Amino acid sequence: MNKKLRLIFIIAAALVLLADIGAAQTLPKVSIQVGEQGDPGELSTTLQIVVLLTVLTLAPSILIMVTSFIRIIVVLSFLRHAMGANQMPPNQLLLGLALILTFFIMAPAANQAYTDGLKPYIEKQIPGAEAYAKAVAPFREFMLAQTREQDLALFVDIAKLPAPNNQDDIPLHVLVPAFVISELRTAFQISFVIFIPFLVIDMVVASVLMSMGMMMLPPVIVSLPFKILLFVLVDGWYLLVKSLVESFHM
Repeated sequence: MNKKLRLIFIIAAALVLLADIGAAQTLPKVSIQVGEQGDPGELSTTLQIVVLLTVLTLAPSILIMVTSFIRIIVVLSFLRHAMGANQMPPNQLLLGLALILTFFIMAPAANQAYTDGLKPYIEKQIPGAEAYAKAVAPFREFMLAQTREQDLALFVDIAKLPAPNNQDDIPLHVLVPAFVISELRTAFQISFVIFIPFLVIDMVVASVLMSMGMMMLPPVIVSLPFKILLFVLVDGWYLLVKSLVESFHM
């Protein structure tokens, strides 16, 4: 009973304290109004803010779909699985390395998009449609340089579009998926080459353990130090990053 009374007194004291705070301070009022728009300029600004927030929300997806991030993160993930270290390096580190390499590779295209499209639009030198076309152009060139003609033809055929006369006739909704599957194909090719030496080490270690009659010892545990040693001796990170960056046609 004493515990119940004590709890009641605590709740009453808390309510009194909140009432005092509410009486002493003025809380801000937030309201949403729906009505007619008198100034067309305010409506345009509101729509621009909505579009900007939408683009910021979709920024991670845009980064993945139209940049070198796909190939890099797939190869790094396959490298970790090939070495047999499922938790090392951690996901945050792999994502950070992939983002850094993506920023490095895409820096020329991003600078050109800012110089030709975004900066003149901010300075009100060109209209929005022209700024968009000039900002997208460097990324189009980058994606077209990495995309196979076979993949482009596939999505042009699926979209039932006429055969484009030149690269400028290829719409973005056709170019982006073609670029994605081309990047996946290239990433799997690079990953296959990475897997071979580690697979050989696994086979040798498994054969040695079986010949010694050590059936209960998992070969993965024994082969992992040899994989790490091989990767360090050949300067694996240098070779991998160098190969990834040079694999992009820029």
